[in-house]
Order: sequence, then structure tokens, then C-alpha cells
Amino acid sequence: MAKGTIGRLMDRGFGFIKTEQEGDLFFHRNELEGVEFNSLREGQEVEFEKGQGRDGRPCAVKVKLAGTENSQAEAEVDSTDTETEGGGEAA
Repeated sequence: MAKGTIGRLMDRGFGFIKTEQEGDLFFHRNELEGVEFNSLREGQEVEFEKGQGRDGRPCAVKVKLAGTENSQAEAEVDSTDTETEGGGEAA
């Protein structure tokens, strides 16, 4: 997946992602995965796939916050490590 940062958010449910390769890419709130449009902030890192809009121009699709899957997996690993390290013995 490509990465970028939220550049601009518009009140009507769309925004633009800043990327190094493509410049600014349009995205619509219907393309968000695992995050609500109203919770987005400019400058947040996101991952996305490149798609094509109705007008034929490139746009971002399947947009999600960067690291959301990794953060959840790391949290699960950390809790497992904590349980096994303690061995169930009280200090």
C-alpha cells in the first residue's frame, strides 16, 4: 500500500492526501476503512491504494490510518509476552 499524510479536509466529506510520488490525491469518505471521516486530522499518516475517480483522474481508495493493523498486532503480542514472562508468580 502507498503512504501519505492528510493534507486537506473539506466539510463535504472529502479531502486530499499528500504523497511524494503523486502530489495531492483526492479521497472520499466512502473510501475510508476503520476510521470515521470526522476523526481525521490534517497531518495524520495514512495508507491507501491508488484508484481512478469517476472523472478518470487518480484518487485514493481503501484509505486507513497508517499502522492500525500493526498497532493491534503489537498490542496482542505485548499482552502475551507479559503473561508468559511473569509465569503467574506473585512478587
